[in-house]
Amino acid sequence: MNDLGPPDVSLLELLDRLLDKGVVLSGDITLAVADVDLVYLGLRVLLASVETACGPPAGVVLPAPGEVRG
Repeated sequence: MNDLGPPDVSLLELLDRLLDKGVVLSGDITLAVADVDLVYLGLRVLLASVETACGPPAGVVLPAPGEVRG
């Protein structure tokens, strides 16, 4: 029989996919006492590998080493 359920993905494979593509997490935290907002935190986190974060933008083709473009 064919198992049509989702394929098994290990934690390492999932982490590799996330770091390869990059992911942005965002959230808001508000600390309030008696319905009075005291502290507001807006959070944004970029999770990516160094190669993904510092690499060229998508769609940009870099010349090969020693190649002159003009």
